[in-house]
This record gives sequence, C-alpha cells and structure tokens, in this order.
Amino acid sequence: MTYRYRIATVFLLGFFIDCVNIFMPVVALPRMAAEFQTASAHSAWVGNASILGLTLVIPLSTWLASRWGVRRVLTASMLAFALFAWACAEASSFGALLGWRFAQGVAGGLLIPVGQAMAFNLFQGQERARISTLVMAVALLAPALSPMLGGWIVDHSTWRWVFLATIPLSLLAAALAWHWVRDAPAKAEQSAAPRPDILGLLLISAALACALVGMSLYGAGQAGAVALLSLVAGSVCAALYGRHYRRAANAIVDLRLLQNPGLQVSMAVYYAVPGVFTGVNLLSIFYLQGSLQLRAETTGMFMLVYACGALLAMLACGRAYNRVGAPALFLLGMLLHSLGIACLVWVDSARDMGLLVMAYGLMGLGGGMGSNTAQTTALLGFDGEDTHKASVLWNINRQMAFSVGAALLLLVFNLFLYRVDMVRAYQLTFAVAAMAGLLPILQLRSLRTRKGLYE
Repeated sequence: MTYRYRIATVFLLGFFIDCVNIFMPVVALPRMAAEFQTASAHSAWVGNASILGLTLVIPLSTWLASRWGVRRVLTASMLAFALFAWACAEASSFGALLGWRFAQGVAGGLLIPVGQAMAFNLFQGQERARISTLVMAVALLAPALSPMLGGWIVDHSTWRWVFLATIPLSLLAAALAWHWVRDAPAKAEQSAAPRPDILGLLLISAALACALVGMSLYGAGQAGAVALLSLVAGSVCAALYGRHYRRAANAIVDLRLLQNPGLQVSMAVYYAVPGVFTGVNLLSIFYLQGSLQLRAETTGMFMLVYACGALLAMLACGRAYNRVGAPALFLLGMLLHSLGIACLVWVDSARDMGLLVMAYGLMGLGGGMGSNTAQTTALLGFDGEDTHKASVLWNINRQMAFSVGAALLLLVFNLFLYRVDMVRAYQLTFAVAAMAGLLPILQLRSLRTRKGLYE
C-alpha cells in the first residue's frame, strides 16, 4: 500500500469512528432518558456534548500537529477517545455522561481535520473526487451498521455497550497512526509554527457554545431569559471574533476562505441535508419507538436502508461529478432528500413499513448525493496551507450542522406540541424539515460562475 493510501486509511478509520460516535448512541437515547429520568429533548445533549467538544478543538488541531508532530497527535487522539468511551460507559449520572462525552469529542476532534488535510493534499485534481467518494463510501458503513448494532445492543444488553463497542476501533486507529504516519513534515514545520490565536479560540468557542445552549434550551421547551441571553451572547461573541479577525495577524479561523463559492455552497448544503437529517432521524427514533412502539433494533435497521441508497448515490457521484458538475448533483440530491422526509409526514402506524422504507431510501439517495458532492466541492479550490485552513472551517461547519439540525427541529417540534397532539406535531415537524432542506437551491447560481472548476 502506498503512503498516500495509508494516510487515507487512517483518516477513513477516524472518520468512521466519528460517525459511529454520532449515530450509535442516538438509538439508545430513549433508554438513557428513561434510566436518568431526563426529558427526551435534554437527551439530545448526549450527541451535542460530543459534537461541541469536537468542534471547539478543531481550530487547534493543525497547530498541535505542527507543534508536537502529526503522528503523536493522531495517536494520542485515538487513545484518549478510547479512554473517554470507557468513562462514558461507566457514567453514574446524566451530568457525568455529558462531561465525558464532551471530553470524548475533544479527543476525537484532533484526528479529522489533520487527517483530511493530509489526505486531500496527497490527492490532487480530479483524484479529489475519487478520494471524496472513497471517504464517504467507507464512512457510510457507520450510519449503516452502527444504529442497527446499537439497537441490538439496547434490546439485548445495556446502552452502556454502545460506547464500549468503539474502543477496539479506536485502539486500531491509534496503532495505524503510530506505525504509518511520517512525522518528518510536522517536525520541519515546528520551528515556524505560529503561536495559536488564544483570544480567537475563546471567542469562537464561546460563540458556538452559547448558540448551541440557546437553541437546545428552546428545543427543550424552556424558551426563557436564559435561552435568549445565550443566543444574544453567541451573536456578540461572533461579532467580536469578526472584529478580532480583521486585526489579528494569524487568526485561528480564516474567514477569508468563506469567499470561495464552493465552500460557501457546500457548507449551506451540509446544514440542509446531513444537518436536517440528523434532526429528522432523532425525532423519528423517538416517534417510532415511543408513539408507534417499534423495537430499537427495528428502528436501527432503517438506517441500513438509508445507507444502501446513500452508497448508490455516492458511487454515481464519483463517476458523474467531473461530467455533470456540482450544481446539478446538489439540486437532485436536495430534491430526493426532501421528498424522503416528506414521506414521513404520512406515517401514522407501525404498519406503514413500506412508507418508512421509501422515506429512508429516498433520504439515503439524496443525502449520499448531497454529502458526497459537498465533500468534493468544499475543498476543491484550495491547495497547500489553505487546504488545512479550509479543512478547519469545513469540519467546524460539519459538526455544527449536526447539532444545529437537531436543536432547531426539536424547537419546531415543541412549538407544534403546544398546539396539536404528539403524532401531529411529529408530522408537521417533518414537513417543515422537508422545506428547510431545499433552501440552499437559491445559492447554486454562484457555482455557475466558475466553469471548469465546479461544472
């Protein structure tokens, strides 16, 4: 195996573990909520805490890799991830579980942007589309298998094993990183590595954390002064970072790169497709297990249908991207994804299995097409150091999309729940989600000005 494919393998395995860490615990949320006697909306923080920790450490990942060496950082990342997975499984309270999930996110957040930037710098030109397809296709095994495995674990054992199950893969990733990654490039850059932008990191961290807390409080039906204050504080911190960025010589997040139309559109599509799907899937699990009384293992199997559709779409994108172009693939992906969500509006009985299969199949086709196209397009216009900086922005956006999608749809669901019965509230929320998934269509025109790159 050549060196670039070894690097791609380490990144793929880390990305796979990241996806498992997101999707497997979701199936177990109803059991966690019951054991710790917490509201279903609050249980979403089992995912949010991990995503928040992962998001906050992403801006530091490149600096840490240049300062301490890529091999050490990637190996330590996966070892710490395994340790905190064990701590999550041993948690005796909901607060302790959230704390360990945050720490687990911090540990896992070091591998993804560094590994992605290394892999994408080793695959140039049209090879980027191929490696993107490989990345998304291999990582697709996580949402395909982990919910079904998680459901089987929950039905036959305890939810704590959904965390323990990730430990062997994390240890394998640590071993591969230690034996395969060459540390020489990182050491050569060590003396030239600038000091991290601590003030910028604090402002970015505060903005993301306040925004998530505010949206989650509203989503949990606690729309009060604290939630509003959190959202306002997040907006203020974001504005302060914008001011800091214009003055800082080496700001931790390079907002200049947002002028790239491919990155702009890809970020928007990620909120509208994987982000919206995260919220839809979370609500669907509670709807199917709570209102329709389906088993956890059965609800997990619908993700296998989703994965089959996504795999077909990703394989097609790998062949069609350089011939059809990003705008057409984005458009078709969003339409199929929203059509699948719309099918959930008509599900009101455990007997509607055909409709559920159709819904998850269409969401898989659209989600795979939208995600794969976004993964390819986001970093297509960057090279060298800009690839690392763009990878930081892209991965912050990717992680935030999952949390924002879940928080906003929980908010919408609770607003409907005040006015209609629970089943109708779920159905109306799915309808809103289907419409929200089409919003980035308005931005596709910007890609048509870059012929030869995106078309």
